[in-house]
Amino acid sequence: MNSIYILWLRQLKRYGRSKARIIGSLGQPLLFLIALGYGFGPIYQKAGGGNYLEFLAPGVIAMGILFTALFSGIEIIWDRQFGFLKETLVAPISRFTIMVGRSLGGATIATIQGLIVFGLSLLIGFQPASWAMLPLALLFMFLIALLFTALGTAIASLLEDMQGFQLIINFLVMPTFFLSGAIFPLAGLGAITTVAKANPLSYGVDGLRGALAGSFAFGAGLDFFVLALAVVLLFGIGSYLFSKIQI
Repeated sequence: MNSIYILWLRQLKRYGRSKARIIGSLGQPLLFLIALGYGFGPIYQKAGGGNYLEFLAPGVIAMGILFTALFSGIEIIWDRQFGFLKETLVAPISRFTIMVGRSLGGATIATIQGLIVFGLSLLIGFQPASWAMLPLALLFMFLIALLFTALGTAIASLLEDMQGFQLIINFLVMPTFFLSGAIFPLAGLGAITTVAKANPLSYGVDGLRGALAGSFAFGAGLDFFVLALAVVLLFGIGSYLFSKIQI
């Protein structure tokens, strides 16, 4: 347990030292909130959809978490190239413990990033339906962060160069985000709705939207179950692949 805490703390210290990374990762969510929130807001309202910013903000918060969580895996490749990973792996602790500590650290960082985006959305004009539901929103944020941190770790465990990792992540990020219902409703879209239901991020976005805007499409119970199951599966896969890293 102490080893997990040390690895978790190390990840947080890395994040705290990288102020440029923190600021840079806010650019895209801010652009989405302003350009889409106010650009498509009147059209969405005329179509009978209500306040588009209330619909959009939970999806953009999920996007901020998604990007940060997935790209946390690049630190494994960085550490491998510079020899830091070898020092960690030869320590008298199991690789599973190392993977859990790193993943919890990455998930905590991604959740903090989501809270920062949430703060920006409040400044732009978003208002939660009920502040009492904020703890539930935090739970969904952390589950999304855990899920995609584990996925980033699994992918990074298979690769040795940063360029390959970035190409794969960029290939995954946009389809995962756009087919999650983050920026448009999924009802009545036929095949797109079917694909979205197979996307675990859809349940994270729905959970956040239900907690923050008071509108669940799948239901809080189903959202939590699917996310928790996906986290367990990806942690298992990520742990196995991480244990196979050659040093």
